[in-house]
Amino acid sequence: MNINHIFALANESGGTLYLMVLLLLVALTVIIERSRYLSNMLEGGTELIKMLKEGEGKISGLILPGKLAQLPHARLFEILSAEATSVDRASLDGHLEEAIMHEVPTLDHSLWMLDTVITLAPLLGLFGTIIGMFNAFHALGDVANDATQVTGGIAEALIATASGLFIAMIGLVFFNALYTRVRVIMHQLETIKIMLLNRYEQFDGKLPSGQGAIGVIRAQARG
Repeated sequence: MNINHIFALANESGGTLYLMVLLLLVALTVIIERSRYLSNMLEGGTELIKMLKEGEGKISGLILPGKLAQLPHARLFEILSAEATSVDRASLDGHLEEAIMHEVPTLDHSLWMLDTVITLAPLLGLFGTIIGMFNAFHALGDVANDATQVTGGIAEALIATASGLFIAMIGLVFFNALYTRVRVIMHQLETIKIMLLNRYEQFDGKLPSGQGAIGVIRAQARG
């Protein structure tokens, strides 16, 4: 199968194979970008949880080290450090939960595009096959064409459907994998929230004068 034959198949499918290539590029772009982004976020969240476990909540100053400060998880520490010294657990819980909800859109950003590709690719492939079969059956009207040309045209028309299914299968595997990572990151955010609340609650919601919540957590770790 040479390049000219491929272009001929694409043209006989009504141009749908060209759209298939575009869908595949979109899917691969989303997969690569989200995979890298969510992987970095997972690693950072794991590191933050480890810091809270091993240091009893100790954070080096109010600034998280390096890339950790860029994570959605860092927003929880910012909320905690900004809270008034007399804040109660219920209010702090609500503020932390609100911060988590604001970060959710950044987690599944662009995944709707991959979801659309998964749905659209098989339908587009079926549409291309139908157009190709129209062309194949049209050849029956020409007495110069034999049956093998007709059946060969039908077989070539099915390439569009096969391409659509192939793209959808690839997209579905990575879509599920990426959404699993999103759920794990959400669990990390909830875990960090509970860990911060529990460390704050040890002071019965009463912070020493002149100290914010993060300051108390650091003081607890030093003690």
